[in-house]
Amino acid sequence: MSTECAAEPDPYMLPTPDPDSPVVLEQWISPGNPHPNTRYQELCWSLGPLIDNPSSCVRTINWRGCPPEFREQLKILAWTMINGRRRPTFLQTRGAATRSRSAPSEMQDTVREWLHLARWLRERGITDLAAGTAPAHLTAYLAQRWDGIGGRAGEILHRFTDLWVFDQLTACPCGVPRPPWVDEGIAGYLPAARGGGRENTTEPLDPQVLGPLLIWATRFVEDLADDILASWAERQRLTRLAADRPATPAGKAALEAYLVPLIESGAPLPSAVCGGATRPARAYIAAITGASAGQLGHFARTHQLSALTVERPGPCPLTLPVTGLIADRPWREHLDFAEAPTLMRHLGTAAVIICLYLTGMRPQEVQGLRSGCCPDPEAGPDGIRGRYLIHSRYYKDAKDSDGNYLSAGQEREVPWTAIAPVVRAIRVLERIVPDGELLLSAAHHDVTWQHGHHGALKREGLAVRINDFVAWANREAIAQHLPEQTIPDDPHGAIGLRRFRRTLAWHIARRPGGLIALAIQYGHMRTVLDARVSTGYGTRSRRGIHGELDVETALAAADTAARLNDRIAAGERISGPAARRALAGAATVPRFEGRLVTNAFVKKAAAFLARDGLVLFDNPDAHLICVFQRDTALCAPAPDASAPNQHDCRPGCGNAVRTDTHALDLRTRASELDTLAAAAPEPVGQRLKRNAERLREVADTHDATAHGAEALA
Repeated sequence: MSTECAAEPDPYMLPTPDPDSPVVLEQWISPGNPHPNTRYQELCWSLGPLIDNPSSCVRTINWRGCPPEFREQLKILAWTMINGRRRPTFLQTRGAATRSRSAPSEMQDTVREWLHLARWLRERGITDLAAGTAPAHLTAYLAQRWDGIGGRAGEILHRFTDLWVFDQLTACPCGVPRPPWVDEGIAGYLPAARGGGRENTTEPLDPQVLGPLLIWATRFVEDLADDILASWAERQRLTRLAADRPATPAGKAALEAYLVPLIESGAPLPSAVCGGATRPARAYIAAITGASAGQLGHFARTHQLSALTVERPGPCPLTLPVTGLIADRPWREHLDFAEAPTLMRHLGTAAVIICLYLTGMRPQEVQGLRSGCCPDPEAGPDGIRGRYLIHSRYYKDAKDSDGNYLSAGQEREVPWTAIAPVVRAIRVLERIVPDGELLLSAAHHDVTWQHGHHGALKREGLAVRINDFVAWANREAIAQHLPEQTIPDDPHGAIGLRRFRRTLAWHIARRPGGLIALAIQYGHMRTVLDARVSTGYGTRSRRGIHGELDVETALAAADTAARLNDRIAAGERISGPAARRALAGAATVPRFEGRLVTNAFVKKAAAFLARDGLVLFDNPDAHLICVFQRDTALCAPAPDASAPNQHDCRPGCGNAVRTDTHALDLRTRASELDTLAAAAPEPVGQRLKRNAERLREVADTHDATAHGAEALA
C-alpha cells in the first residue's frame, strides 16, 4: 500500500482575510513604528505601519471611490500586495530594479491605477475583474489611458501586471489573466514616443537668487542664532509663568498700573498676531504683571482692550541683551516676545538651506539626520583634529538582502564630509531638539501650533518655510537698508528642495571660484569627487552625485566647444600647444539645445568625458580653455580623473589654448590690476604691476603665435 507525500505548503500563498484582519500583518511592522493599524473591513486603509522614513507622509488607500462591484475583489488583491511577496520565479524574468515587495507609495499608486480601471469598466457595463482584464478590454483601456500620460506608461503596465501577479497568491483568485506584455515585452504596448521621456528638468537656482539666500541663511545661523534661541527660551518661561498665575490683589494692581497709562496716553499696546489677526499679547502681559488670566480677561472687556490693540499694536520687549549684528550694528533694539516663534521657524529653515546646499544630500537624507550625527572629530597623535563627518541614512533604493524596500533606509557606508557652515547649522539644530531626536523633528520645529506631529518636517512644509524665509529676509533687507541683499524671484519658479542639490552640481562643474561664498571649498570638493573617493553616496551600486556632476560637466564642456566653434567661425584665431586637439574636439561635440537630460544621458555623459584629450573645459579665471589630457596635465589630476583641477591651473601646461577673446580679457584684467596698484601700498602695488605685466606678456604671446582654423587644419 502506498501513501502520497503531503504537499509542501506554499510560503507565498496568503489566506483570505476576514473583516477584522489587520491591513498590515505583524511581521511587516518594525519595532517602534508609531502608526496605528487599520482593519480589513474599513474603507480607508492606513499604510503607516509600513512607513519608517521620518520624511514620508502617511499613505492611505481609500476604497470609497471604488465601484461596489469591484471592491471586494480589489481589496483582496491589495491586501495580498501589502502583505505578500512576488515569487522569485517571476522576479527572475524581470529587471534588476523589480523587488519582491514595493514601497508604500508605490502600493498606493498601484491601487489608484486599479481603481481608475475599475471605474472605466463599470462605465461600460463590465462588473467582473477577470473579464475586465482580458487583453481586448485592457488594450481598449490603455488606448485612452495614454493620452497625456508622458513617461509613466511603463509604470502603468507594471501596475496591471501586479493584478495578475498577486491574484496568483490569493487563496481564492479572481481569475485575472496573464497580461500579454509579460511574454511579448512592453515595447509594443507603450504609446508612441512624444519626446522628453523622464528627463531631469530640475533647474539649478539662479546665482542671483542663491547668493543673497545663502547670505541670509548663514547670517541666521552664525550671527543671530544666540539671540533667537534666547528669546524663544524666555518666551517659553514667560508663557509657563503666565499659566500658573493665581488671582491676587497685587497682580490686579500691577496690571492696571501697566496698561491704564498706555491706554490713556494713546501709546501702542503689547500685541501678537494669531491666525492672521492682531490680538493682545495676553501671556506676555500676564507674565510681566503677575495678573491671572481671569483678571486680564475682565480688564480686557472693561477697557475694550482687543479693539484698542488692533488700532494701536505695539511690541512686547524682552529684558534680554541683543548680541547679533547686521552690517556691524545691532539688528534689533530689543528682542520681542511675539516675534520669537517666527524667528525660531526661520532659524530652522536657515539651517536646512545650508545643509541642503553645502552637502549635496538629497532632501530625504537631510530630513533623516539626528542629533549627534556630526560628532566633534578626535585629535590625532600630532594634535590635529580630523574632518567633521556626518553619519546619515539613505532612503532611495534602500533594500534588504532579499531585495525588499526598506522604509527606514540604511546607514551610509561612507559618511559625508562636512564643512564649517554645515557643522554650525547642525549645532544650531541640535540646540532646538533633544539628544538623539531628528534634527528636523516636526514636534519640536512646530513652534507656532505645537501639534506634536510625528517624524520630520515634510517636503511640502519645508518648501513653504523656505518661501516664507525669503519673504521675511526681503522685508528685513529693506528695514536694515540693505536693498542689495534682497532675494529676487527665481526665473524658473519656486525654490524647491531638490534644486539645491542640482545647484551644487552646477556650481561645482561650471563655476570655479564662482559667485557663491565658499567656492574654494567647492573646488576642494570637486577634486575629491573626481577622484571617486566614494563610489556612490547611497549604495555601492549607485554613482550618486557623481552622475549629476558628469551630466553638468558634459553640458559645460559642450557649451565650451560650441562657443569655440562660434568664435572660430567669426574669424578669431587660436593659440597654444593643444590648438589642433581643441579644434578636433570642438568639431565632434553636438549642441545640447534645450538640455533635456534623460536617464540614459548620465551614462552618455560619463562616456563623453572619458574621451581623454578631446574634451574642452573653460577656465575663465585663467583666461584659457583646457583640452584636458591626463598624461600632460600639470594640475596633478587623479589617475582616473575626467576633468582638470581648474583651481590648480599652471602656466606652460600642454593642454592650454587661447583665443583672441581670451587675449582681450587678459589685457582688460591687466588694466584693472594697474588701477588697483595705483591705490595700494608700494610693496603690494609692485606685485600687482608685475602680475599685470605677466598677463600682457601672455596676451602678446598669443598674438604672435595664434593662427586661424584653416592654417591649423
